[in-house]
Amino acid sequence: MIHGGKNALIKSNVLDFSSNITPIGVPQAVKTTLKKNLDVIQRYPDFSSSKVISSLKKYTKLDKSYLIVGNGAIEIIYNFCFAFLSKNSQVLIPVPTFQEYETAAKLNNCKISYFKTMNLSENLDSFLSKIPKQGCVFLCNPNNPTGKLLTKNQVLHIIKTAKKLSSIVFVDECFIEMVPGSNDSVISYVKKYDNLFVLRSLTKSFGLPGIRIGYAAASKPIIKILQKIKIPWSVNSLAQDAAIISLKNTSHLKKSNNVIKKELNYLINTISKLDGFYCYESSTNFILIKTKYISTKLQHKLLKHKILIRDCKNFRGLDSHHIRIAVKSHKDNLKLVRALEKIK
Repeated sequence: MIHGGKNALIKSNVLDFSSNITPIGVPQAVKTTLKKNLDVIQRYPDFSSSKVISSLKKYTKLDKSYLIVGNGAIEIIYNFCFAFLSKNSQVLIPVPTFQEYETAAKLNNCKISYFKTMNLSENLDSFLSKIPKQGCVFLCNPNNPTGKLLTKNQVLHIIKTAKKLSSIVFVDECFIEMVPGSNDSVISYVKKYDNLFVLRSLTKSFGLPGIRIGYAAASKPIIKILQKIKIPWSVNSLAQDAAIISLKNTSHLKKSNNVIKKELNYLINTISKLDGFYCYESSTNFILIKTKYISTKLQHKLLKHKILIRDCKNFRGLDSHHIRIAVKSHKDNLKLVRALEKIK
């Protein structure tokens, strides 16, 4: 599966707009802590990530029994599918969306149905009618790559409908903390709905893609099962330290969202005026763009300007005329806009 942040294309002098990471980078406190604590690599990490779980308890206001930590959100996706899906499972996935749901479900020989939409909130009734019995629904909220956000009430409607059909709803909220002014997370509802599974990541919000740490919230029985199948020591010591410090830096999220709110509007308004580019409205720190140019050729042209964008042709539901860009600092965004202006 192809993702943003291609190591082969990213050099020290290349601006990476392909990865949807916070525009303000890693909290300085995390860098300082990791430098001081390098000696922890000589010891095995905490098997159960107990200190991280304690920090998440304060951060999410959920009891520890509702939480689990993983080696990035990706590990949790695959463990979830391994534990709860099989070749008899009916899975519903709106597309375009993050592709690892499909890949993980396919590894377990699930029967997958795709619901094509660029804005699920506009097709919600039709989507609800497609929810399978005793199956699973995957939702990315806000959705990657479209940036569209379902309201809390809309997600709860899906959860309630799925519960009547004995289906579980997997809600990926890896970007929800980077939706300025939003209060649409459903993570607190895992205490009420035993068919709800919520995924979170520290990668996006705190700029830690190289560390690999994510977490999830769900009912106590679901968490118990995932704890049993989890690979021992999957979360390393430095990742655990980084998570603990990050979760204390809520001001980092506020600062990040201030930048996102301002720069998101700037990028959409500016790029939309360029010939051959159409920006989809987004609620978070990235923008899906439809262009008259071939996406792969456009990516290579921008690399000559030392800028990397996400070629979206491999997203199910999109084609070779779609790209995605992250929201970065105004200085970096200016460089992107000027490079796009030179495209012919």
